[in-house]
Amino acid sequence: MTSTLAGLYLVTPDWNDTEQLLATSELALQGGVALLQYRHKSASAELRHTQASALLALCHRYQCPFIINDHVDLCLALDADGIHVGGLDASVADVRARLGADKIVGASCYGDIALAHSAHQQGASYIAFGGFYPSRIKKYPVTTSFDIVSQARREIALPSVVIGGMTLDNCLPLVAAGADMVAAISSVYFAPDPRAAAEAFTKLFPEV
Repeated sequence: MTSTLAGLYLVTPDWNDTEQLLATSELALQGGVALLQYRHKSASAELRHTQASALLALCHRYQCPFIINDHVDLCLALDADGIHVGGLDASVADVRARLGADKIVGASCYGDIALAHSAHQQGASYIAFGGFYPSRIKKYPVTTSFDIVSQARREIALPSVVIGGMTLDNCLPLVAAGADMVAAISSVYFAPDPRAAAEAFTKLFPEV
């Protein structure tokens, strides 16, 4: 599945209730999602397979690429659209070699432009920076400089994602600096109206 990597980058919360996860994800997809990443750090292998399989089918109904955080074997088993790797996971080059040229491979680069250059050289499809703000979901040092977004836009010919405590208001300076995608978890999944929340993020990217 081909897609322009621009717009809302939706990341799932650690919900064990698969029915709730699918229902809320579908509302968001109706509002417009550029890319959906399945991330559930504490799920059992069985639950992870069940949820990822169902989300893959759901995303494809809405022509939205579906990627999996970390679990390359699961990505291969389900023929998902790609993978996201963090700094402590397998290298981008290793993952690209396993998945082939056609899959999406994203890389966490935190606040390090050198990591972004390395990910580009190793075959990444996009680079992700952050956290920029405190998150309700993930714990990390909030040390990423806003300047890295504009620097990456000048130096690296890859789409960039901004991550970490993103809301409709606080992501605006990063979008203005050149971010291609805004990653959100709680701002969509915990919103009173997930479809409206997704639509609002999508409208920040008129070219989508």
